[in-house]
Amino acid sequence: MNFCSTEKMHIDTSKVTDCAYCGYQGELIVHEVKEMMFGTGELFHYGECPECKSLCLLDPPKDLSPYYPEDYYSFLPLVKTSSVINFLKKIRFTLFQITEYHQVKPVFGDWVAKIKPKKTARIADIGCGNGQLLFELYAAGFKNLTGVDPFMKESVRVNKYLSLEKKSIFEIEGVFDLVMIHHALEHMDHPQAILKRCFELMDHESYLLVRLPVTDSKVWKDEGVYWVQLDAPRHFQIPSVSGLKKLAEKEGFESRGIVFDSTEFQFWGTELAKEGKILSKEEHMKVFSKQDMARWRKKAALYNQKSVGDQASFYFYKP
Repeated sequence: MNFCSTEKMHIDTSKVTDCAYCGYQGELIVHEVKEMMFGTGELFHYGECPECKSLCLLDPPKDLSPYYPEDYYSFLPLVKTSSVINFLKKIRFTLFQITEYHQVKPVFGDWVAKIKPKKTARIADIGCGNGQLLFELYAAGFKNLTGVDPFMKESVRVNKYLSLEKKSIFEIEGVFDLVMIHHALEHMDHPQAILKRCFELMDHESYLLVRLPVTDSKVWKDEGVYWVQLDAPRHFQIPSVSGLKKLAEKEGFESRGIVFDSTEFQFWGTELAKEGKILSKEEHMKVFSKQDMARWRKKAALYNQKSVGDQASFYFYKP
């Protein structure tokens, strides 16, 4: 993999004057950030809006493909479980719906509990990667699932209830009751165009669920350019809570809730970045003890309660 040959867009960062989220026009605060995942040592520049505090990548590579290799985590092979395991997953989901007992909560439990989609709801996952989340929804009994990602190898019909399509959001056809963007919006340029397209794809009285890093993060404020979720140059935009809310409302959405859901990754990933260790190498995680991880999980929960965690779930409603 030759990152050094990737051509970058050369611009005068001092003259970039637009915030994609709040519409601010004026000079941005520029931060110089290293590529952290593969340890290439390349430097990129992010502009911070003085008004809403959102971030945007000022010098994205013209070719992003080297930064999404075949073994990139979201494109690992889809893990399909057997009919017996799927039956047990349906029972688990039913128990969670009845009791909301944390010990039987599926990975999508919190989102489904808040939105309450029907099993027949038309659900689209934008930037779905290998489609694992959609498969888990299928295993729990959902019957109308579409995943879209322009970076997947090829389109595939997993079964009669689940299809994965190699497309961009602007190539999708159909109308949906729930559109989800899980940690993908930050990988896309022009967030206003993305939200506008989501609105067009959605039926009335439906939800858009957006999960992504946010600059309200205390880790960003404390650690600056070592914050692991800057993830240059894969992350094009990282909004603040107020910035994303303002943009979504401009496109016609109502904000129906924001839940901070950061994890211990914000701490151990940032520590690795500070030490100059490559994030994609699993052995580097072994430097941290179980006690470290337990302490960071507790700290993450506290940060979420105080709305200063480094990522959040946004529930937007189309009337």
